[in-house]
Amino acid sequence: MKQLESYLVTGGAGFLGQALVKRLAAQGKRIRVLDNAPRPPELAGIELDYVQGDIRDRVAVAKAVAGVDCVLHGAAALPILRDGKFIHSVNVDGTRNLLEASVAAKVPSFVFVSTTAVYGLHKEHPITEKNRMIPIGPYGESKVAAELLCAQFRDRLHVAVVRPKTFLGQGRLGVFEILFDWIHDGKRIPMIGKGHNKYQLLDVEDLVDILLLSASHPKGSDTFNAAANRFGTLREDLAPLFAAAGHKPRFLTTPRKTTISALWVLDKLRLSPLTQWHYGTMSSDSYVETDKARELLGWSAKRSNQDTLLAAYTWYHAHHDEVKKVGGGTTHTVPWNQKALGFFKRFA
Repeated sequence: MKQLESYLVTGGAGFLGQALVKRLAAQGKRIRVLDNAPRPPELAGIELDYVQGDIRDRVAVAKAVAGVDCVLHGAAALPILRDGKFIHSVNVDGTRNLLEASVAAKVPSFVFVSTTAVYGLHKEHPITEKNRMIPIGPYGESKVAAELLCAQFRDRLHVAVVRPKTFLGQGRLGVFEILFDWIHDGKRIPMIGKGHNKYQLLDVEDLVDILLLSASHPKGSDTFNAAANRFGTLREDLAPLFAAAGHKPRFLTTPRKTTISALWVLDKLRLSPLTQWHYGTMSSDSYVETDKARELLGWSAKRSNQDTLLAAYTWYHAHHDEVKKVGGGTTHTVPWNQKALGFFKRFA
């Protein structure tokens, strides 16, 4: 494959998109962004071609892919939106548009950011790329459908599919802002059960590493899990955040089945930002194997769960006052409305 010098980043205004743009800019690459949101202030001063448009718009997509060497496709409708038709239209139809336009424009490389949500809830761990995909809810289902589309284009295009665990880093808010907010205020953090389950995460910089590596690697036209190699139980990995906040670790053990049932009801009534994917995986072991990425690409995550969580919380702690001025939204770069969880926080 030829040297990749120009990139289209879909969803470039989002948390992952910004990390990709900043890395590519540091490498001196030519960058184009396609996002339906305006250019964020975090990308000020970076030389790039910013296109405000929707990946469901075929005309906008055709213009965006023209002349680039690689499409880094991270734009997606997130689970919090809950609207199945909308999520499908963005995550599936939008991906189809990008794949078709990339082939028509003879783009050499395409990277799709999927998710380990495609696996659903597995009892056996670690989960490998060969495990059956049993997605939960519209988001996971849409990612499976988009992956199947990617596979159909591999005879015409270098298509890498990366399935990251939940990723975070400095500036990551969304569902993590809820956790960070409670820790900042010294509240007890409810565990679904005792919190002794292992829950794997991924640093956004490690994710950027594998996305760019798979884009140009001769063996990158494949599907790869991506996750931290070093991780512990929820209690173990969250404990250092309390110290950073100036508090002793405070956890609240809850009955697993009862808590999941309560969260399910709040979810269905739209009284909580947490979806089944959130409370389902947080209540049991959830980790994947990354041997394939190491063996084929030479990639391995550099940062542990604790490293990543602490860096993200330290940033949040330093920017707490300005973060709390931002209204609730539905992306990873803004706080989410805690709804009923905010009520329960008073008594934690």
